[in-house]
Parts: sequence; structure tokens; C-alpha cells
Amino acid sequence: MTDVAPAHEPTDGASAPADDATVEAAPADSAPAETSFDDLGLSAPLRRAVADLGFERPSPIQVQTIPALLSGRDVIGVAQTGTGKTAAFGLPLLSAMDPAQKSVQAIVLTPTRELAMQVADAITSFATAIDGLDVVAVYGGSPYGPQEKALRRGVQVVVGTPGRVMDHMRRNTLRLDGVRFAVLDEADEMLRMGFAEDVEEILSHSPATRQVALFSATMPPAIQRVASEHMDDPVRVSVSPQSSTVKSVHQSYAVVPFRHRTGALARVLATTDAEAAIVFVRTRAAAEEVGSELVARGLVASSISGDVPQKEREKIVERLRDGSLKVLVATDVAARGLDVDKIGLVVNFDVPREPEAYVHRIGRTGRAGRTGQAITFIGTHERRNLRAIEKATRQTLEEAHVPSPRDVSKHRLRSLLGKAPERLERGRLDLYRELIAEFLAEKEMEPTDLAVALAAMGVGDDGPGTVTEEEEFTGATLTGRDNDRGDRRGRDRHRDGESRPAPRTEAGYTAYRIGVGHTHGARPPGIVGAITGEGNVNGKDVGKISIFGNFSLVEIRGGLTGEQLSAIGSARVGGRELRIAEDTGPRRPSGDRPFRRDGERPFRRDNDRGFKRDGDHGFKRDGAKPWRREGGGSRFDSKRRAGSNRRHEDHDG
Repeated sequence: MTDVAPAHEPTDGASAPADDATVEAAPADSAPAETSFDDLGLSAPLRRAVADLGFERPSPIQVQTIPALLSGRDVIGVAQTGTGKTAAFGLPLLSAMDPAQKSVQAIVLTPTRELAMQVADAITSFATAIDGLDVVAVYGGSPYGPQEKALRRGVQVVVGTPGRVMDHMRRNTLRLDGVRFAVLDEADEMLRMGFAEDVEEILSHSPATRQVALFSATMPPAIQRVASEHMDDPVRVSVSPQSSTVKSVHQSYAVVPFRHRTGALARVLATTDAEAAIVFVRTRAAAEEVGSELVARGLVASSISGDVPQKEREKIVERLRDGSLKVLVATDVAARGLDVDKIGLVVNFDVPREPEAYVHRIGRTGRAGRTGQAITFIGTHERRNLRAIEKATRQTLEEAHVPSPRDVSKHRLRSLLGKAPERLERGRLDLYRELIAEFLAEKEMEPTDLAVALAAMGVGDDGPGTVTEEEEFTGATLTGRDNDRGDRRGRDRHRDGESRPAPRTEAGYTAYRIGVGHTHGARPPGIVGAITGEGNVNGKDVGKISIFGNFSLVEIRGGLTGEQLSAIGSARVGGRELRIAEDTGPRRPSGDRPFRRDGERPFRRDNDRGFKRDGDHGFKRDGAKPWRREGGGSRFDSKRRAGSNRRHEDHDG
């Protein structure tokens, strides 16, 4: 990947809010240098809280929004994540609260759990100087008990996702008849995710006199309807429009056939200097598959999607923040509200279907004054999508070449050599000098030849004849067989319960069977974490992971000792012990035909109508009945058909 120096993110300035008009941000050099939080009309306790948090100057959206909200006006803010909008509505919100009144006075709606927690934490930090003011976050994927207990105890500010807020309203654990301040954060995303009716219902249960602040990255007609129905003569503020936001990130693309993308992705990640990277995919299944394949290639990676348990999601995000996780594979929904300054690279494994989604994706990098890079993989037939993105962002994406295995080795060696002087200074190298001198004398080898061999071994290059990526795509040529239309059609069918390649153990690895699968909520990140954490196994030694209905197969380089098997076997994933043991082959369900695992697909497609066992007398799906025997055999009853479907899902993934 070509090294480039992305432009620094421009800092927008501010101007006073204008009534009933869209206020556009001015360039940084035109903003009043003397503007401070003391000039915005905040109370003394909130000014102290801001100072204690280390905020020196308000951002453009804060300069424009805070005075308008403090004066009691409704506000519509068109702003991207990372512009400081949480403080823009959070500080005025707190000014409207009465700490002595132990009832809900403010409701903040967000599209995702991560954003709800992030906003709740921010408002809590602002409220440290206000005695008796409490904030609670309510969101799905977390037990009701603690949330209900906090609501019964009495809180002034509730931050939550629409679905969980509605649930608490139905349970009568949350009443909104005393709400003074309502906020819709990332309103466009809430509506896109199908929360429109919930948002309408929630707002209708709050007093008509309440103040409303609405923030959105875009202003589609649906958002405008919400504003016209639920807001009173709002002030409109717009900062960091799309074009200025994406200019902070160097953007490029690479034409990569779909079947070559995992290898290309691994090499892009292996040659980046970014502290952390996010890889965006379209589906949960793709997130899990790409994440596990990156781990198998020795990268410190994990995946996150909408159905990952909340505690596991929080741990993954925290690892990304503290630097112990380098690569996160995520879906668009799962990454909403994710605010990690260390992210220096965004890779779009698939072309986003909408330009707005592209802008949101690359907005995860190049933040807080840092530089960022974004690269998008496209197929040969997807240039039209690329042109739509360029038109929306008003920028031309630069074509990049995928790093070759040689580039990866050069990058790793440069990094290794860069650490050599520091290691020499630390000393304690006499042992190595002696051993090397003895070896050179014994083998009559030149020092340079030994250094070269050690360098190759140090970067993982085992030489010709080994399993490498030399034959993988590097973007140099595209043949007719590299067209990825067929690849994508096949890959897009990879959903739970549909066809995937049968597992085949790689040379040098041992396959193990563990007692958790799809039905127990097993996911590759959880399995890898349990094996590496409990069994003291290096993540690089964990190979392919194949998850079936009631069990999973994991390949581990070399093998495990009895002590490791015991430790890993007692670990839990999804509340269930792994019970790991070396795999001895397919299990034959009672009264059924045996499965076949010979390195080939146990099922093949029959003219796109379903799956058919190899051979003359298998099963096939004919569109009328779920399963029937070919050749006029007897039909299964409904119970047996359900069992056959389950066996098919368990075996194929």
C-alpha cells in the first residue's frame, strides 16, 4: 500500500446562532481567538466542570449551539460524530435540571448501546460539580434489574436506545411526563435502523413544552418531518459538512476480486503504521468470518456485530482503546458511536451501498487532529459505486496497489531493524556473540549470510516451497477468471444455515472439537479468547474456526498438552463449558446416514434450487417440500425434515 501523508483535519470556527436560519461554520483562522466557555453563559458549576476536564476552547458547534439552548430555543444540529456535539447539548441540558427533584427531567435517545454509554459517561462527567444529579443509561442486551433499580431510586437524566426506553415505559418503570429537555442524537441513524415509530411514541409521551435538540449527520425528509412535528421554531446549526469531514482522511481504493480480499486485507494491515484499524463489512456473518481468518493469519484481531453480548462488546472496545487489540472487524451498526482516537486506518472490505455510509465509516479515523487513511476494496463491476462516493464527497479517490508478500517482508524487516540499536544499548548480548561466533566458525559461514537468514526467519519468510501468499492477488493484473461477480454471489450466500466449505485440517495443525456452537451463541472472538486466555496459547497458533449448530472445530498449530486441554475445557463461552477434545471425525446421528468430511463439500448446489448430496441418491430441496429423496423415495414427516435441516446446518456451518 502506498504510503501517503493525509491532510490534517481542518478546524471549523464559529459564529453566533441566527434565528430560523442554517448557520455554516467558518474556517478556523476566522474564528474569534478569545472565545471561551466563560463567554457562552454557562453556570459557575458547569464552567468548573469543563475546566476540570481540561477543555480550553469550545468547538464550533458548541459556540453556536450552547447559547441557543440556554436561551430556551429548540436546535437542529447537522454535525458529524467527533465535532463535540455531546457537550453542545449536554451542558445546556444540565443547566435545565433541578437536582432536588428526583424524577426524569431529560431524555436522550441514541441509535446504539455504545453511543448511549458514551453519552451517559460524558454527561456524568459534566455533572460532577452538581450535587444530587444522577444519570442512567438504558439499552438492550443488558439486564433490566439494575436499570429498573436506578430508575426507582430516582434519576434526572436518562440516556438510552429507543427500544429499551419503550420497554421501560411499558413496564411503568419510566415516566416522561416531567421531561423538560429531549435530545435525538444521530437521528438519521435511528430512523434508518427502524426506530421511527418508537421515537414518535417517546416524544408524544413527553410534555409539549419540553425543549428539543436534534443532531444528525444528514437531513433526509424523514428527519425534517420529525423536526416540523415535534420542534418549535428551531435554530438550525451546521458544522463540518461532509466535504470538510472527509478531507481529513486520505482516501484510496483498490480493485480486488472478492476471493482474494482476505489475503489482500491481511497484507494491507501488515504494512500499516496505524496504531489500530477498523475493517468494515456488510453482515454479521462476514464480520465473524473475516475476523477469524485474520486471527488465523497471526493478526491481533477481533470482530463485533449487532448481536455480540454487551459485556463482550465493551471488553473488545476497551482492548481497542488500550492498544491490546490492533484490528476490529465491524458492521456499520456495531461501529456507530465508537470513538477511539487511535484508529489510523479504515478498510472497507465491501463498497458501502450508500455514500453516506461511506462517510460515516471513514469518519472513524482522522479524528482529534490526527491523520487517517481509508482504503476501499472494489470489484471490477463496482466502479459506478465508486463514482457515486466521489460525487457525494467531492473528492477523487486515489488508486492504490495492494502490498505484495515482498512488501510485507520489507515492512517487517524495517520495523525489526529499527529496534536493533535500542536492543544493543540495553546490553546483555555476550551469550549471543559467543554462540554466533562458534556457529560461524563451525559452519564456515559468512556473517552477512547468517544475518540475512536470521532476518528472513525473523519476519516469517521460510523460503521457496513453503505455504505463502505469493500466488495471491496484488492488483497487478486482472483476468477474466478474476472477475468477482461469481465470487460475490457465492460469498453473499454465506449465512448461518447455508453452504460453506467443509473443514479440512491444515498441515501442521491439530483439529479439536469443542462443545459450543451457534445455538449457544458461540462466536470466534469468544472462542479465541478462551483458548488463548485459559490455555496459554499464542493467538498466532489458533487456526481455522468452524462453528456448527451444537459444536465447533478449532485448529491449533502443533497441539495441546493435557494440562492445556484441562484448563481450556473448563473455560466457558456463552455460559457453557468448552469440553475440548481432539476431533476424531464426524459424529453419526442415531438412525441417520453418516456425514462425509473428505476435504470436499458434503453438499453441492443443484441448479440454484438448494443443496444436493454428492452421489446418485442424496437429498435435494425442490422448492415444494423442504426435503425429498431423489428417485421417488418416501417423504420425511415434518419432524424428520426439521432434524434434517438442523443436521445440514450443523455440518455446513
